[in-house]
Amino acid sequence: MSQTDRRPDRWVILAVICLAQLVVVLDNTILNVAIPSLTRELGATTAQTQWVIGAYSLAQAGLLIAAGGLADRYGRKRVQLIGLALFGIGSLGAMLAGSPGQLIAARAGMGVGGSLLLATSLAIVVRTFEPDEQPKAIAVWSAIASLGFALGPVIGGLLLSRFWWGSVFLVNLPVAALGLAAVARLVPESKDPRGESPDLLGAVLSTAGLVGLVYAVIQGPGSGWTAGSTLISGGLGLLFLLLFTLWERRIEHPLLDMGFFRNARFRGAISGGVLVSFGLGGSLFLLTEHLQFVLGYGPLAAGLRTAPMALTVVLLNLTGFGMRLTMKLGLKPPTAIACGLTMLAVGLASIALLGRHGSYPGILLGLVLMGAGVAVAQPAMAGSMMSSIPPEKAGVGSGLLGTLSELGTSLGVAVLGAVLTAGFAGSLPAGLPHAAGRSLPEALAAAGPQQADQVHSAFANSLTNSQLIGSAAVLLGGFLAAWLLSRAAAQPPAAAETRQAEPAESAR
Repeated sequence: MSQTDRRPDRWVILAVICLAQLVVVLDNTILNVAIPSLTRELGATTAQTQWVIGAYSLAQAGLLIAAGGLADRYGRKRVQLIGLALFGIGSLGAMLAGSPGQLIAARAGMGVGGSLLLATSLAIVVRTFEPDEQPKAIAVWSAIASLGFALGPVIGGLLLSRFWWGSVFLVNLPVAALGLAAVARLVPESKDPRGESPDLLGAVLSTAGLVGLVYAVIQGPGSGWTAGSTLISGGLGLLFLLLFTLWERRIEHPLLDMGFFRNARFRGAISGGVLVSFGLGGSLFLLTEHLQFVLGYGPLAAGLRTAPMALTVVLLNLTGFGMRLTMKLGLKPPTAIACGLTMLAVGLASIALLGRHGSYPGILLGLVLMGAGVAVAQPAMAGSMMSSIPPEKAGVGSGLLGTLSELGTSLGVAVLGAVLTAGFAGSLPAGLPHAAGRSLPEALAAAGPQQADQVHSAFANSLTNSQLIGSAAVLLGGFLAAWLLSRAAAQPPAAAETRQAEPAESAR
């Protein structure tokens, strides 16, 4: 395709989509530093503050697949506009909340809006750019997402140092307003031309299944993995997802075509993405504990010290250096993913081993390696997944990618957090109550002055072991994804055959 046939405003559209993506991702972590303020000013209990954070993730992850299907059927631009409006209204409600219950409800509304935005962002990017420019556009999209994840604690800390707790939501309002105006004016509409028959039952089953499963993952660490509420919600979630799978295999126009999973390239990108999110999300959660409890930094100082990872991703991807290096070395997607995730795993291991004795330079080295690994692997993984499905199903693909990323991150935080807690409780000095192992502050409060060093050492050792498990999960994900993608390269993918049978232009 000639240069004159390309949309002249495509990079402006990318900037608008990335800005909306930024605030949605940022709101996953911006509240972490506001918990003391919420407890003090709203009188929130520990359980309520957990749900202020959890309601956002639960609504977001639970609706992503359904949101992607709605976008494919009724228009990605339309769904993006609805998402921006809901996210803005939810942010306004959160800012004005006068009780924990009101704040939890507003955060759930923000999660609904966020799911619509995440389900359409990558789909719009793929539909706006031609295949030869898609890798660069996806690299920029990936960099901005990583930036939002890392900047949440930093921006939250800066706002809370000068303003009241509601200011962390106030920043969303101008972005939502700007996004509404820009998307309405600039973004082209696209949808599946065969999508006139909505799969309402599939949307209900997928949402119920994912909500139940994510709820169990969120509740597990606090209530116990064998508690009735955890087992019932997890069991119902798995049951609904099984019914969703059976239903999707029967109907003519499914919300999620189960045939995608027969594509080795699709399976490779999905498997790698889940394990990477598991290791990365859980390990970054542990890193926050490490910086604050082991090295003694405050919330803002800890947030600033995690920023080098995101800055490395942004530097490599926004400048195009990462992509140029990948092309110069002749790395195909499977090799790029394996190399990137190996760097990510080595970075996580460096933080665990070099930072265990209070060395921030060792942590800094690990963060830079992690950022370089994400910059190389994430665009290749997202590109592999989106290219393995028909373009008219880009919304479902984007939603599924976001769903599995959210689920992997939640699992990583829950499982690695549980490993940390179990290891810490089991290595405490004799004589301390078992309940003291739930957190380092509780253990220190129960210990005498002569046992404080032992408690600190037990926590640091348990933290190191948990971080190494996260590193192993990322390394496993890299090799699994690379192996599946290498197998797919030897045979024409089913999705590509579908794409040939139905030209992409018919979906525009």
